[in-house]
Amino acid sequence: MRPRVLCLLVDGFEEIEAVTPIDLLRRAGIEVVLASLDRIDVTGRCNLRLIADVLLKNALPDSFDLLLLPGGPGVTAMREDARAAAIASIFHTSGKRVAAICAAPLVLKDAGILAGRRFTGHATIASELPEADFAERVIIDETIITSRGAGTALDFGLALVSELCGQEKAEEIAATIHA
Repeated sequence: MRPRVLCLLVDGFEEIEAVTPIDLLRRAGIEVVLASLDRIDVTGRCNLRLIADVLLKNALPDSFDLLLLPGGPGVTAMREDARAAAIASIFHTSGKRVAAICAAPLVLKDAGILAGRRFTGHATIASELPEADFAERVIIDETIITSRGAGTALDFGLALVSELCGQEKAEEIAATIHA
C-alpha cells in the first residue's frame, strides 16, 4: 500500500512550502490529500489558489502516514483553530510522522509535541521557540520533521520522500529534477 500524506492548507499558506513538497511526494508515487479548515478554495500568500480535496473535518487521521503543515502567514489561522494542533497531536500520539516548515512548528508547539526535541523553523519564530536550531535546513527527530522556510522547501520535500519511501527513492527523485 502506498504512503498517504495529509497536507493542511489555510488562506495565507506559503506556496513554495506547500507546492514543492507536494510535487516531490507525488513524483515518488505518494498520495497527497489537500485538506482545508473551512472551504475548498484556498489562497496562498502570493495569491496562488489551490483547490483542497477535502475539508479537515472529513479527513480521517488514521488513514494517513504523515501530516504536512506548510508555513506562511496562514499559520496564524492554523493556530487560532484548535483543530490543527489537535490533529498534529493525534498523528504524534499514534507514532505517525508530523512535518512542519517555516512558522508551522508553532502549531507543533501548541500541540505540545516539541518538548525535548530538536527542530528548526523560520527565524521569525525565535521569540516563541528560542530552543530551535535555526542553522539547520531540515531536522528529523524521530517522527517530527521540520525545516526553515521557502528556501529549504526542496530539501524538506526530499526528506519527506526519504522518510516515507527510503533514501534511494529520494535520490532518484532528486536526480530527475537535477537537484
